[in-house]
Amino acid sequence: MDEHKQAQGGQVYLSPPRLCLTLPLPPSINQQYATVNGHRVSTQVARRFKRDVRSLLRQLEQQGKLSEALRVQFQQSHLALLLDFYFATPLRRDLDGGLKITQDAICEGLGLNDNRVVDIHLMKHIDPLHPHLYVELETILDWQFDKEYVLLT
Repeated sequence: MDEHKQAQGGQVYLSPPRLCLTLPLPPSINQQYATVNGHRVSTQVARRFKRDVRSLLRQLEQQGKLSEALRVQFQQSHLALLLDFYFATPLRRDLDGGLKITQDAICEGLGLNDNRVVDIHLMKHIDPLHPHLYVELETILDWQFDKEYVLLT
């Protein structure tokens, strides 16, 4: 993606690298897992959602909208994830039920460890005719953990 310049107060800022996607709604939490022989496993619906996300990411690569350079930036940065859910009805689904599966699907599809995500924003809207999920994944160029803690690596 291109870096965009924004003028504010006479200063020029570069926007951090960002990937924007529109996805189908992920399955509800009740549709994501089943118990088989005493073990929790992903359902076919959940696996299909993840497969669809991987397919969309491949399409963006083929269209030149997802470069290897952007992938590398994501792999080397802390990340912010924005999920804007557009549900068919206002009260049938919880806002956070699609968070983990969506985060996992995007990060797996990009070859990222989802522990790079340090900032998450969730929003809930209603679109009865076209339920969907709008996603932004963005690098955070200046993220710092609390200085009072020593990071052991």
